[in-house]
Amino acid sequence: MTDRRRIVYGRRRGRRLRPGRQRLIDELLPALDIRLPGPGGELDPPGLFDPAPAAVWLEIGFGAGEHLATQAKANPGIGMIGCEPYVNGVAALLARVERERLENVRIFPDDGRDLIDVLAEASIGRAFVLFPDPWPKKRHGKRRVVSGETLAGLARALADGAELRLASDVPEQLRWMLDNTLASGGFEWTARRPGDWRRRPADWPPTRYELKAVEEGRRPAYLRFRRRRRG
Repeated sequence: MTDRRRIVYGRRRGRRLRPGRQRLIDELLPALDIRLPGPGGELDPPGLFDPAPAAVWLEIGFGAGEHLATQAKANPGIGMIGCEPYVNGVAALLARVERERLENVRIFPDDGRDLIDVLAEASIGRAFVLFPDPWPKKRHGKRRVVSGETLAGLARALADGAELRLASDVPEQLRWMLDNTLASGGFEWTARRPGDWRRRPADWPPTRYELKAVEEGRRPAYLRFRRRRRG
């Protein structure tokens, strides 16, 4: 890991965790967390689960884990990997994992780009980056997680035809996401009409942040891309 990697998120901790949440960090997280391989090593996502799932989906920056947990419950045959450096968010997801007995969840409690770098090629069946911090100031552009570098990594890790889902309620961020994803060359936008990005698909559960944005009058957009087939 390098200092370059440490600027994608704002903070690691919020309020002090309640004892029950701290117990989850101390006792449950070690059974679910993902350890990166050594230099030159590669991570095979299905091997993180027992039994191996039909496919593995990846969420970068899962916040409090609402979307990831709902997907895991609705798709028990899919392995769900979530990346999130914010400890309070990790604890929130762990609470749902324990309460709902979600056995198909694994967690990387750090910068998701470090995990993307070591994923085996074409090993991910779907990826999500939902409502990331927009870092609106020009000087903060390098902190935006949907960057050329990240997209190149995702293009390598996603299987041919796999879906990449992006969402935001910030118009500038949406333009950034769309421009950078199309410019990366690895993805095609699947939208054919305005409703394709204005309405959240039925199999796309909302996040807490999204619901708050809608309540405050902001309109999210939902971008879906397909990994182009390798030559």
